[in-house]
Amino acid sequence: MNKAEVIAPAGNIASLKAAVDSGADAVYLGFNDATNARNFEGLNFTPEELEDGIKYIRSKGRKFFVAINTFPQGDTFPKWYAAVDNAVRLGADAVIIANMGILKYAREKYPDANLHLSTQASSSNYESINFYKKHFGIKRVVLPRVLTIPEIKQLKEHTDVEIEVFALGGLCINIEGRCYLSSFITGASTNTEGACSPSRFVRFENTQGGGMSISLNNVVLNKLSSTESSPYPTCCKGRYIMPDGEVFYAFEEPESLNILHVVPGLIESGVAAFKIEGRQRTKSYVGAMTGIMRQAVDSYYADPKNYRVKPEWSAKTIATFEGTKETIGSYLVK
Repeated sequence: MNKAEVIAPAGNIASLKAAVDSGADAVYLGFNDATNARNFEGLNFTPEELEDGIKYIRSKGRKFFVAINTFPQGDTFPKWYAAVDNAVRLGADAVIIANMGILKYAREKYPDANLHLSTQASSSNYESINFYKKHFGIKRVVLPRVLTIPEIKQLKEHTDVEIEVFALGGLCINIEGRCYLSSFITGASTNTEGACSPSRFVRFENTQGGGMSISLNNVVLNKLSSTESSPYPTCCKGRYIMPDGEVFYAFEEPESLNILHVVPGLIESGVAAFKIEGRQRTKSYVGAMTGIMRQAVDSYYADPKNYRVKPEWSAKTIATFEGTKETIGSYLVK
């Protein structure tokens, strides 16, 4: 059995180096356009900018994956084709794709390319995964964050496609690739523009007493006191007012996924890779989470029966994560 990989995010060159230096087996990233699902101003790479990062990755003997995981509309597909061409030209170890048309293009033009199915394709059963393998030759699928460990184990028993799961960081409460909440408020689709909350719609405004108001396209999502940290500015993490005046999180409290306690179960279910969320986050976040995940995976393989979550891992995750809560998500129970 091959050792499960640690896959770390990189939205800029500083985070890329932090991921590599902290022990990532591979770094995943995207180009600075709508072809990737973290399309924020100031993040991601032009093909030319990425060349320096690739040199660093290769100097350390690591891999890089390129995410092309949004959905072209109408006649915009040439941009997605060009992203595939650039990823292959730059020597990407894998191209992570969501759309069937882009998968078809990649497989037909580059028959030897290593293609991974993005979580944005929302493929969560073995019939679907085997369909993508049969028609597009995918080697790995990134599962949406909706399955339990027993379900992953059962799924893996019916496919030889590698399984990658999210491990640390942001937790999407919706099935990836199927969310329309922000689209409803902004008119800009997450699945085509590559951002849940495009920055042109987001406003952070100071309020009396040192607090902050967060709005999306003039819809107030949250009002924070001076002692509260800011959640991701999306509808699903907004705090709303009931008719009786009660303020509550209607969809999800700001919390982060942390699977450290179930690493053994996930590895033994057949998981091939752990993915850390956060291409939009800082190099300190990327470095810290990559280092913890590296230690956890190595600790399991060194002594599976005595695997334990170290207090220093927990202290660092809770200090670094969004909000003040952690969750195992759906891995134990839905």
